[in-house]
Amino acid sequence: MSAQQKVQEHEKVKVKTVSPTQPLPPNSERKAILTERLIIRPVSEDDVDGVHAIHRQPEVMKYTLRGRIDDNKEMTLASMGRFMPPNDLHTYSNVICLASTGEIIGTGGISTADRTFGWPEVGYLFNKEAWGQGYATEFLKALVSFWWTLPRSEIELGVVAESVDGPGEAPEMLSAIIDASNIGSQRVLQKTGFQEFKRWFEPDIREGHSGDVLLVGFVLSSAGQEGYRAVGSGGPVLEPTDQAPV
Repeated sequence: MSAQQKVQEHEKVKVKTVSPTQPLPPNSERKAILTERLIIRPVSEDDVDGVHAIHRQPEVMKYTLRGRIDDNKEMTLASMGRFMPPNDLHTYSNVICLASTGEIIGTGGISTADRTFGWPEVGYLFNKEAWGQGYATEFLKALVSFWWTLPRSEIELGVVAESVDGPGEAPEMLSAIIDASNIGSQRVLQKTGFQEFKRWFEPDIREGHSGDVLLVGFVLSSAGQEGYRAVGSGGPVLEPTDQAPV
């Protein structure tokens, strides 16, 4: 899954919430996130061959902004640059590797720079050979669980009106945008606890496409996340409990 370009203006309201303290820790200070089957680690230039192999699969790339495969590794590296220094300070993006072999099977993360709905936005891609094996759900649950443990700061945000009850205090949320035809990614989000809250049409700007595309908006609230608890009296920082995060 990768976010489409959003051309529609969404009505927004001001809320007071918390969000990971900016700037985010740089890639050089981030440790890998480990799950039963995956190693989720920061992106580096050395990963270009593995990422390029994914970006050469038409079935995968049709859901990206460009809508087609990368012509060469230079194009792939330029895309990866959005997640490497200095841009890593505003995105928590990773390559997703099989723990058993080290093979790169996907990329994914959370961006605080592209706030279509006002909330940080989740995105991911997996090679077609990894589809249907639960890797995307395993990755997203681990990433989201880790996201809540980052140090927090109070913040005022303009967020899309339909995602909250109204202006004022609001729980922190994550967001995602999916092509309505991407049923697999919708199921992954639902299994991770995201809830659909908005559908809309807008022009399909992907190369080789025409007409409108139906997009679906999802949000996940930090309130009541199992396995995590607030630290201190009303403090925004979260930390793991004894319950496994994935």
